[in-house]
Amino acid sequence: MNPVGKALWFIESHFAGELTLDDIANCGCVSRFHLARAFEAATGLSVMRYVRARRLSEAARRLANGAPDILAVALDAGYGSHEAFTRAFREQFGITPEALRARGHLDTIVIVEPIKMDETLLTHLEPPRFEDGKAFLVAGLSERYTSETSAAIPSQWQRFNDWFGKVPGQVGNVAYGVCYNADDAGNIDYLCGVEVNDFSALPAEMSRLRIAAQRYAVFSHREHISTVRRTWNTIWNQWLPTSGHIPADAPNFERYDEKFDPVSGMGGLEIWLPLKA
Repeated sequence: MNPVGKALWFIESHFAGELTLDDIANCGCVSRFHLARAFEAATGLSVMRYVRARRLSEAARRLANGAPDILAVALDAGYGSHEAFTRAFREQFGITPEALRARGHLDTIVIVEPIKMDETLLTHLEPPRFEDGKAFLVAGLSERYTSETSAAIPSQWQRFNDWFGKVPGQVGNVAYGVCYNADDAGNIDYLCGVEVNDFSALPAEMSRLRIAAQRYAVFSHREHISTVRRTWNTIWNQWLPTSGHIPADAPNFERYDEKFDPVSGMGGLEIWLPLKA
């Protein structure tokens, strides 16, 4: 497996908390030395510089959107004081947090976006099984992505993990990553959520989605989560064109059961692709 792909997934999934080079190298199952050289060769950045830039970039996005409490943003970015955050922020962007918030946009600063993971095709895709999926309700956190920004999905899961097990009306312990509302430009809504029995008790910040009964091709992804883009890419660009099946214009989703470990990214998942009858 590609240790840089694993490291990128781990960073995007955990940068809001304490994070060390050892943590990231352990996720990639390589030494600190190996990861440091591989990461810089692949991205042009050191590992921890990338972590710092991603934290500050997400902080800048929040401030440009009008976050009222700069200290709270600083703490979420891993800084223990307003002063330390301001120094790092000015060094990264050439502007203070207060000035950026007052400006209200990111047009004049260089944001470090998430680096995309491996998108090459698999040499072997395990054949799918076919299922008639029941209708169900999903609730969670939803974001709109372009093809350029979808590498930030792991950080969305990081935010949702605080809700898992606490969503009002949650059914079971399976999590869903649902893609829906796709447009011709490749933009999608992505919802990190769980099945619920109804929507009545959900807090206002939670998104709600009804998934209709549907026929699916179900694929197993048994490798590290960082390579899931390769599986999706192989399904869409290799399996589907030769399968004789036609995809339905309906939500498709990743299904994460109790075997999946959100800390290590291992345990596997299922990909449910809706098909026309």
